[in-house]
Amino acid sequence: MKRRITYITAADAEFDPSKQAILSKDTLSIRGLDAAKEERFTFNSAELPTKLLDNLHHTRELHIRWSTERNYDSVAPFLARISPGLQVYHISSNESELREDTDRICPLVQNLFGDDIKCISQKKSFSEAPVLVERLSSLSAQHTQFHHNLPSIDRFVQFIRHSVCDLTDVQCADIISSLSSADSIAIDYDATADTITLSAFWSQPLSDVARWTEDINVVGSSGKVEVGLLSNEKSIDAEDLTLGGYLAVVGQDSKLKHATYVSTFETPTGLHPTMKISISPSALVQPSAPEDTTCALHTYLTLPSTIFADKYQLSTKDHLFLNSHHLKGLRAVSGETDLEAPDWVLPSWGSNLLIEIATPIDNQSINDSDSWDVTIPLHLRYLKPSESGYRPTSIPWPIVFWACSAEDTEMGINPFDRVDLGYDKLFPPKTYFYHLHPGIDTAERVLMQEIQVPVLRAATEGGRLFGDAGYQVELGTVAAILIGFTWVLWKLVSSLRSGPRNSIDAKKRK
Repeated sequence: MKRRITYITAADAEFDPSKQAILSKDTLSIRGLDAAKEERFTFNSAELPTKLLDNLHHTRELHIRWSTERNYDSVAPFLARISPGLQVYHISSNESELREDTDRICPLVQNLFGDDIKCISQKKSFSEAPVLVERLSSLSAQHTQFHHNLPSIDRFVQFIRHSVCDLTDVQCADIISSLSSADSIAIDYDATADTITLSAFWSQPLSDVARWTEDINVVGSSGKVEVGLLSNEKSIDAEDLTLGGYLAVVGQDSKLKHATYVSTFETPTGLHPTMKISISPSALVQPSAPEDTTCALHTYLTLPSTIFADKYQLSTKDHLFLNSHHLKGLRAVSGETDLEAPDWVLPSWGSNLLIEIATPIDNQSINDSDSWDVTIPLHLRYLKPSESGYRPTSIPWPIVFWACSAEDTEMGINPFDRVDLGYDKLFPPKTYFYHLHPGIDTAERVLMQEIQVPVLRAATEGGRLFGDAGYQVELGTVAAILIGFTWVLWKLVSSLRSGPRNSIDAKKRK
């Protein structure tokens, strides 16, 4: 059994992690936390009763939803609601296998939620669910649904407690028993993954003081519990959702973790600096987004005119190049992209880039002490001469975030050819944004990086022949041209002088 707990606090709620979330070796103590809460349990087939699995023999997907009759406040990202009661949505593996004599869904529903539920058979009691044909992965599968007024979920909680908890495991029994007070519950079975997921949501704490005070311990053979302490942050667009906060794995981590990143430039920078974004391991875990979303990690760069990225280089399909930099590819670019122009001739302020970041695959393990380093090759423009031979330029830290979209969007093609106000317009309207926090040293608190750009050395006093590097280059160029011209002229004159004399000598010899 895998367990994941997510607390969602209000954006203006006070939260002191040193006092309200105390993490020890195998316990996370939550004290006085004002938040909504979701608990998610994931069971594999080996942890479930055989009789239960037999009932799902001809099932491709089964989705069960229950909601309380009490009015409650939902919070993002757990905003979805259903009518009070029990709702069952079933997708068969094949329509020809859906016969009354082999129907096992109604007995399963009655066994889980009560014998008095009016469910004779799936063929008679279920109705056909309306679906869009173009969204079906298999036209032969049948989609049916069922609803029943069910004020209490106690029967189901009792069944789960007896199925997954040992008789002597009081802690497991208490955790499962708390599901009876949830505002909503969701059960999902996927035959492909061969797992059952149980999710429960509480809009507010159970105690009278309306604050969570509990100890989260490691239970069962999994040896760890994933916990997120997140809050809704202000987003650019009213339709966007931005979450930030702390993460911890009870039984593994020794302290709460921010999903953080650090931006630096590899040294020496030269005229072709490489930006390195070091991402913490906790930030590489896909966020707790709704199940119908597709998530990807992105970075959004704001570059002044003094530095630019080669859009042709980053748009390559060369997997060897992309993998070496831990990139998926360039998704959008706007602003100045001229590869040759010096800085002093550019009329625009700079450019923006949206780049999708590659995350570790299954066989790439990242230790807690390591980071996932993403490198982005950049290029400096030619700047005006200076007395020191260098000119400083400041570059803002990039933004790094997870974008989870609920709509099917082709991200490989950039549909935006103009400068926009921000990255939010580069995604579909229904997109959840989960931001990583800059892991900056508290002593600095500056999200700007300064690098020294090598330029021509100018004279300290104008007009000095040997002090002005630009003048030296001009003088050297003129001298080289004059020397070359003199050499060519000398060769021509020499050939003209030797030509007639040679012909005369030849005649004399005859």
